[in-house]
Amino acid sequence: MNFTKKQLNITFLGTGTSQGIPMIASNDPVCLSKNLKDKRLRSSILISWDDVSYTVDCGLDFRQQMLRENVQSLNGVFFTHEHADHIGGLDDLRAFCYQIGEMPIYLLERTLLSLEKRFDYIFSVENRYPGAPSVLPKLVHKTSFNVAGLKVTPIEVLHGKLPIIAYRFGDFAYLTDVKTVSDEEKLKLKDLDVLVINALRIEAHPTHFNLQEALNFIAEIKPKKAYLTHISHKLGFHDEVSKILPKNVFLAYDGLKITV
Repeated sequence: MNFTKKQLNITFLGTGTSQGIPMIASNDPVCLSKNLKDKRLRSSILISWDDVSYTVDCGLDFRQQMLRENVQSLNGVFFTHEHADHIGGLDDLRAFCYQIGEMPIYLLERTLLSLEKRFDYIFSVENRYPGAPSVLPKLVHKTSFNVAGLKVTPIEVLHGKLPIIAYRFGDFAYLTDVKTVSDEEKLKLKDLDVLVINALRIEAHPTHFNLQEALNFIAEIKPKKAYLTHISHKLGFHDEVSKILPKNVFLAYDGLKITV
């Protein structure tokens, strides 16, 4: 299938780690910052092209994010993995399901099994709750697929030892919760206009890139631009960290909008 280049509109719905910033019960200076760019909801993006809109993940802050951005319609969700900060807003898809009926959700089989267990009232055939959102699971494998005329390429990465999925949409790629990427999967990231990658903190972490690892990865992949996301308060203040980044690398922040 031939794909024409699409203009992609990206909104960073959240750029924080699993606990967000400010973190509950923390007196860390970053958590006390008055700068709105230091206040981060759980990580997710809204991606739109032509007349369709999708999110990557719908976490625990999904409802708040949809209201803040005044999102009036949604055509589906791409899930990276089954941790709570990436799937906790599943029930709030119901408002959009009222508009379109079944909501397509793209995900690994393991992630689907986790959702079926944690949200049994949505997936149960016999005991399905009448008001629950209606979702249409679409299993993701290693091969690219077409969504509304856009080529979508799954990229398998490791979140510690857990295999999860990142996504390339045209010349834009979104990778979060990454610690390791194989050489084979790196080939799928050639010639990117924009790469979004996680950078949790300054110190090393067992399941996430720290800042230096993220910068090394960006230098290896060589996108035209890169944005850092899935950030904890231990990375530091937004304005201070921004000053030390390479000229083509930026800290994302909640509400940031870019066009690719």
